[in-house]
Amino acid sequence: MAYNRRMKHTPGMTRRESLQLMIMGALAAPLAGCATGGAVSSAGPSLADPLYWSTTRQMAGAVAAGDVSSLELVEACLQRIEAVNTALNAVVKLDADSALAQARAADAARARGLELGPLHGVPMTIKDSLDTAGMVTTYGTLGRKHFVPDRDATVVRRLREAGAILMGKTNTPEFTLNFDTRNLVYGQTRNPHDPSRSPGGSSGGAGAIVAAGGAPFDIGSDYGGSIRLPAHFNGICGIKPSAGRVPRTGHAVPFGGFLDNFQVIGPLARSVDDLTLLLSVIQGPDGIDPGVLPLTGSAPANVDPAGLRGAWYADNGIATPTPETQRAVRAAAQALADAGIVMAEARPRGIERTLEVTLPIYFWDGGAGIERLLEQAGTTEHTLQLFTEAPPVPHEQLVEALTRFDSWRSDLLGFVTEYPVIVAPVNAAAAYPAGFETTDEILAKFSYTFAYNPTGWPVVVVPAGRSDQGLPIGVQIIAGPGREDIALAAAGIVERSLSAYRRPKI
Repeated sequence: MAYNRRMKHTPGMTRRESLQLMIMGALAAPLAGCATGGAVSSAGPSLADPLYWSTTRQMAGAVAAGDVSSLELVEACLQRIEAVNTALNAVVKLDADSALAQARAADAARARGLELGPLHGVPMTIKDSLDTAGMVTTYGTLGRKHFVPDRDATVVRRLREAGAILMGKTNTPEFTLNFDTRNLVYGQTRNPHDPSRSPGGSSGGAGAIVAAGGAPFDIGSDYGGSIRLPAHFNGICGIKPSAGRVPRTGHAVPFGGFLDNFQVIGPLARSVDDLTLLLSVIQGPDGIDPGVLPLTGSAPANVDPAGLRGAWYADNGIATPTPETQRAVRAAAQALADAGIVMAEARPRGIERTLEVTLPIYFWDGGAGIERLLEQAGTTEHTLQLFTEAPPVPHEQLVEALTRFDSWRSDLLGFVTEYPVIVAPVNAAAAYPAGFETTDEILAKFSYTFAYNPTGWPVVVVPAGRSDQGLPIGVQIIAGPGREDIALAAAGIVERSLSAYRRPKI
């Protein structure tokens, strides 16, 4: 039975009662799976004009070659932020003076012939859920409104060590826990393709400013789609890496216990090639995050498409996407087929039970973990009632839910073993109105991203089409555990074939 038919919110219900129905309905779902759907038959070296539209790789190469100074790049991006941010509210903390001083220092280091890192002199912004030494980091919660960390999150430190220059912080919902980007500290962030629309969440500030040309890249986090949704809504690229590849040290929601697969850190950028470059900088154990492993992998350039099998599905059986979304998925699948990948229309066994299986796991503790985060931050007024008012799952039913969860993940693993590349929608629709609430019906549409956090698999989002209102539509390119090379290689094929990226009009 489809989730959105079974779990409707009834007028007059409290939020807690509605959520309790959702969770208990999921717990009541049978252990047996349902039938699957049937199977049927680089960026170039030149800088952009204006400079701020250049990719990360182009900027780094041009600085290293002496074709442009870091100061010119930083100035161009700061001017672009100034031009667009009033309409977007994407960058919520900016330190132009520090960024310009760092750029001058980067240029002086190059002039002296010092060894340069792979991102030397490249400007960046960072999602406000990641600690940045010396710059306010709020996590989007009032208790940290003026909090200045004394050390960087691991990924921020690695980017700085690679030569990147921090300009400012981008907006996030409170503790990253919303599919829209708004909070009580900084307010609502908006989509550069249509400011009446949401940029998605929780990396919405990151997605919006990268799409608008204010920064070549940002670093987001993904707990249920929080990198992939902003990439989709804003028409850019993003990667949710494999669980265990990138440290979460210094992130608002840190290590996750038995939910460890769910929370990952990854980059957003305007090209697939940039994702490859950035992932190479931020990945690897830091000796602190216990969930990170020394994962290895081949370069995307070494992947032979002709040696792969792939599957695609345009409807997961929970929420039917818009016709434009389905067309984008088919176009991406055709691009991969044209490149030599043997593609079949098929969806993973049990994918239609995604919410039934995952909701009891997401809400198992009745919000106790969120309450602890709020207490640690000193926050008393917050926006997280959906979580803090959730009823805990009784321990007898939790054991059953975990059994069902593991069986479901095993079924999905069998599918990706047979089909190492999967193409699917990111969401059932393009960007929603800014300020939208996550109703039961909306939640069903987000099931497309929910499915791939529990698996821990890498997923790349790449633009693949437009809605009938001209809004971007991305697709998910999914690969098996540890196979970022396959996901990135396939995403690169789609990117080159469809050329679907469009600069926003703002």
